[in-house]
Amino acid sequence: MPSGEMRYRPLGRCGTKVGIFGLGGWTTFGESVTDESSIRSILHYAFDSGVNFFDIADVYATGESERAMGSVLRDFPRHELVISSKVFFPMSEAVNDQSLSRKHIFESIHKSLRRIGTDYLDIYFCHRFDRNTPIVETARAMDDLVHQGKVLYWGTSDWNGAQLRELQSVCDRRNLYFPQVEQPRFNLLSRAKLENDVRLVAGEFGMGMVTFSPLAYGILSGKYDAGLPQGTRLARIDWMRGKYYSETVLERVRKMKALADELGCTRAQLTLAWTAAQAGLSSVITGATTLEQCKENLGALAFDIKDEMERKLRTLFPAEDDNQ
Repeated sequence: MPSGEMRYRPLGRCGTKVGIFGLGGWTTFGESVTDESSIRSILHYAFDSGVNFFDIADVYATGESERAMGSVLRDFPRHELVISSKVFFPMSEAVNDQSLSRKHIFESIHKSLRRIGTDYLDIYFCHRFDRNTPIVETARAMDDLVHQGKVLYWGTSDWNGAQLRELQSVCDRRNLYFPQVEQPRFNLLSRAKLENDVRLVAGEFGMGMVTFSPLAYGILSGKYDAGLPQGTRLARIDWMRGKYYSETVLERVRKMKALADELGCTRAQLTLAWTAAQAGLSSVITGATTLEQCKENLGALAFDIKDEMERKLRTLFPAEDDNQ
């Protein structure tokens, strides 16, 4: 077990609490990690370490992540879990098997519940903003799912402040449940959108924030210091490599090792501890392809970020270089 204890925070202004670190299935469970025993060992270690928030999406491995994680999550008491999934991206070539339309939302929730093996989701995210569906149609569909008990809270993922304000206005006028959670990308290389826009609006509306990609697809862990190891995400996925992989970024990550050494931790642990320490966050969604990686990530619980370390990290990764 990690040497630090899990801490829990509310999802904004509501009664439900999540661990400051969660575990997600993006590009891992059901995709790069398909061995059932490996998936079971990672999820069991996370749960035993205090992780109660498990984040999935229907599009992750085209439903296989929901199946893989769901088969293990059934080992645990349901009332101790906060399970989320998402809807928006195409799940097939069928014209209506995508978007935030009422039709796609209603058909998708039933498929996700079956794959995960649960009667309800704690959080159901609109995976991106949908410019082709009236926002009131989406809000009404989500409100109906809450009233039906299939979803306890609904949320948004990677929306901006203006989109959230428009949604708030629609929900207020029609007396609909407003989303309780926003899931933004956030890390040392991508922070301007959250810090200068989303956090302000989320705080105003009482939304929690659960962030994804804290290690910038692994760049901030140092695993790419000497190049692209075969089989890694950046070696496999072109758009990920194009977003962060540059000699400028790699050189700054190499320099970060000295800061991690000051704390006696790894660069991954330093980065995760820094992310969890930022204002307004309910949880940081981590990923793991091995049990050892899960242990290292949750080892960040043992480290606190003081003001001087905060200053050093923000100096090393200047905001003007922010990569959105």
